Amino acid sequence: MADNRFNPHKHEENEDWLMSYADMITLLLSFFVLLLSMSHIDPVKFEKVQGGMARDIGKHQTAQPLQELKTEVGQVLRGLKLDDDKVSLGSDQRGLVLEFDAGTFFEPASAKLKEELVPALSKLSETLNSPRYSAFQIEVQGHTDDTPVNTPTYPSNWELSSARATIVVRTFIQYGIDPTRLAAEGFADTRPKVSNHDVTGRPLPVNQAINRRVSVHIFPR
Repeated sequence: MADNRFNPHKHEENEDWLMSYADMITLLLSFFVLLLSMSHIDPVKFEKVQGGMARDIGKHQTAQPLQELKTEVGQVLRGLKLDDDKVSLGSDQRGLVLEFDAGTFFEPASAKLKEELVPALSKLSETLNSPRYSAFQIEVQGHTDDTPVNTPTYPSNWELSSARATIVVRTFIQYGIDPTRLAAEGFADTRPKVSNHDVTGRPLPVNQAINRRVSVHIFPR
């Protein structure tokens, strides 16, 4: 006859596996919590990394078109056979810098363009209107030397430098460049490339001529 009597020791032995199972579950939960804490993403750091990657990609995407544009603009200038002392092509941190000698392309103390500059602006507009360069901004800056000007139209070098930059912008618009890509600024004599005077204070005509300029800055928007 079978023994159906309850044995408390046997019951405890049968429940041992439950304790082992519970321990295993606890360990697994602890392990996953540890993994989760280690993989926590800092939103600030993530944004910085993401922003850095975006900037690197952006630089890579604009570097080649910028170099191509510089090559094309250089070809335009060579085709016009302009002397190096009248126009120069360089670059800065933002992009290309095209500088025109104000004394060559403008009447003295005036913002009236000489005919010699018109073909250059026309050809340059054709290049800048290419779909490849539609994402580039064009900023025109006017600069003077420190010789005072005082006429009814231009009471100071501020008005003169601004007017020269503006007439170049208006010429670009006439040749079809989208006005939203353009900006005009006048700096008078506040940003000279070289000193207008020697150490004794005497004017340096050659340096003053260098400082009289209109610069066209072309850079990605």
